[in-house]
Amino acid sequence: MTQGKNAIITGSTSGIGLGIAESMAAAGMNVMLNGFGDAGEIEELRSRLASGNNVKVGYNGADMTKPEEIEALVAQAESDFGQVDVVVNNAGIQNVQPVEEFPTAKWDAILAINLSSAFHTTRLTLGGMKQRGWGRIINIASAHGLVASPFKSAYVAAKHGVLGLTKTVALEAAEHGVTVNAICPGYVLTPLVEKQIPDTAKSRGISEDAVIHDVMLGGQPTKKFVKTEELGGFAVFLCSDAAASITGAALPVDGGWTAQ
Repeated sequence: MTQGKNAIITGSTSGIGLGIAESMAAAGMNVMLNGFGDAGEIEELRSRLASGNNVKVGYNGADMTKPEEIEALVAQAESDFGQVDVVVNNAGIQNVQPVEEFPTAKWDAILAINLSSAFHTTRLTLGGMKQRGWGRIINIASAHGLVASPFKSAYVAAKHGVLGLTKTVALEAAEHGVTVNAICPGYVLTPLVEKQIPDTAKSRGISEDAVIHDVMLGGQPTKKFVKTEELGGFAVFLCSDAAASITGAALPVDGGWTAQ
């Protein structure tokens, strides 16, 4: 069922988004990449995914804080592929500081990229999915959409909001062959997480090694980081016919973190 489907994956030039893009391309899906990075490296990535999987792969560098650029991203995907069947809302940023010290600009940016961008991609693509009677919207939330941690007020608030958006849109789309779900990863060793380590060490007054073993993996019973290919495989499954009755769900992939 995934062969020939067309997907937009935001924040897909590295980390979780790239893992999902690789898995979806391998499953025969055309992919529109999005994200920041060196132009040459992004073109090399785009070309590798396309030629290695015999699929179409595009790139749009939309700033996900800007609705007009998100509109251009969706328009390019529709122009290049004909239609958008799958949207993976993955773009995200983080900032780790006590709430009384939290910069208001950081708050606004995190809410814009981690939450509002998912609203914009959804509003722009859901109508076509409903008309065609098939679609998949996959929001990459977080275990922090289910539970909280200190010093991450904006991120936790945004990810809780993503779960609310997921449930609402799932109900609106339920009779139209469109499923809407949120994957809630635990800690994945992505560039975003790596950047958190020194900030968390400073906020908590502990070493970086202690952040990894006692803070990040301390609550993850497997004591292992989640792998991007695990999340990619799960996202592909949610696009399959076998997942047609899974909608409105917050699906943890967190090594047992939120089971505690």
